[in-house]
Amino acid sequence: MERREFVASLVAGGCAGMCVDLTLFPLDTIKTRLQSQQGFYKAGGFRGIYAGVPSAAIGSFPNAAAFFVTYDYTKSLLGAGGVLAAPHVAPVTHMLAASLGEIVACLIRVPTEVVKQRTQASPSSTTYHVLLATLREEGVRGLYRGYRSTVLREIPFSLVQFPLWEYLKTLWSWRQGHTLYSWQAAVCGAFAGAVAAFVTTPLDVAKTRIMLAKAGSTTASGSIPLVLYDVWKSRGLTGLFAGSIPRITFISVGGFIFLGAYEKVRCTLL
Repeated sequence: MERREFVASLVAGGCAGMCVDLTLFPLDTIKTRLQSQQGFYKAGGFRGIYAGVPSAAIGSFPNAAAFFVTYDYTKSLLGAGGVLAAPHVAPVTHMLAASLGEIVACLIRVPTEVVKQRTQASPSSTTYHVLLATLREEGVRGLYRGYRSTVLREIPFSLVQFPLWEYLKTLWSWRQGHTLYSWQAAVCGAFAGAVAAFVTTPLDVAKTRIMLAKAGSTTASGSIPLVLYDVWKSRGLTGLFAGSIPRITFISVGGFIFLGAYEKVRCTLL
């Protein structure tokens, strides 16, 4: 991967992340409150819809930049030669690159997500106060509460989204006989994101419950199967797919903005 490509991935990824996170923040707040253990209205309902936005604004650029730098670098490394360079195994390359990208990005994403979601579920508190309270009560480890559940949600999500996105781009490009415009890549991103969002909603519910749980509780221990079983027992299938409509809407529109902006900025820089 050349220096120019590295810088393009870094800047394009960061810009795309900020665009999508700040544009669609209200939908993300609604989704978090729907999934909260205390229920939608007790978690704030439609009040303070931008609660937690400073955390999202600070974390979105480095988080998305880290993902795309890792994703593009791994793709170029795996595609440089050997078995994974063959076109028919391209989805495997995209899956591995996306998985590694998520593991790296989650090191930045999880602390900002913990602070953001706790602020969203307690709109009377500010981002700064939530951060201080988390550090005081749980230390730095508290900021990484739910790291494992986030990674276990993001990897299956990326295993669906990115190979599907790359496949749709290749197919559309082949049919029209030339490289896609950025808006066409954005359409492919919206569709791939919607499919991946629906499939991984139960994992997102588990992640939200773990992050919002009181320190020391069974839920806070981070056992995904245990949390999912508890949700299934208390709320059934509806509980497992709580917030799926705002999540699918958020991620499909987000996929359009995120991947479209990424393609546009990257093509401009290269």
